[in-house]
Amino acid sequence: MIELVAVMVIAGLLATFAVNRFFQRDTFDARGFADQVTNIVRYGQKLAVAQNRAVFVSIDANKVALCFDAGCSNAQKVVPPTGNNSGSKETLQYCLGSNWLCEGRPSGVTMSTDPVKSASFYFDALGQPYALANVFPDASTFPGPLQISIQSNGLTRTVTVEGETGYVH
Repeated sequence: MIELVAVMVIAGLLATFAVNRFFQRDTFDARGFADQVTNIVRYGQKLAVAQNRAVFVSIDANKVALCFDAGCSNAQKVVPPTGNNSGSKETLQYCLGSNWLCEGRPSGVTMSTDPVKSASFYFDALGQPYALANVFPDASTFPGPLQISIQSNGLTRTVTVEGETGYVH
């Protein structure tokens, strides 16, 4: 009988504290989106080097996308290596489709950049980041480092793009 009461007390304590955390997705969504942002920007740099052409990274408050031109016209969108992006509800809403390398931020997650006006940039054929106003081979005025902050539930994940090398971490 004592063992049964002890088990019920432990189960009650677990239900009180653990169940609420078990059903909160915000922390997991923020970590997953931070990983997606890191991988998309890294892929953009690698693609620029591999194809010997500029690859534009478009970042705003709702999405991260890759294109072969600054305007992200339909013919110049980068196709994801798997053929489709995640296809989540937010991605379909912010990216207007699933056939290009673009990911929308999950609800409950916010995204910002520091410096603010440097959110969109491009990688040249050597993998170096350039501000949109710069034309290769002029010197890059890309602010180094660019920090992309992804926040949810009081936790902040930061993705950094180094100015000189384009290293993404």
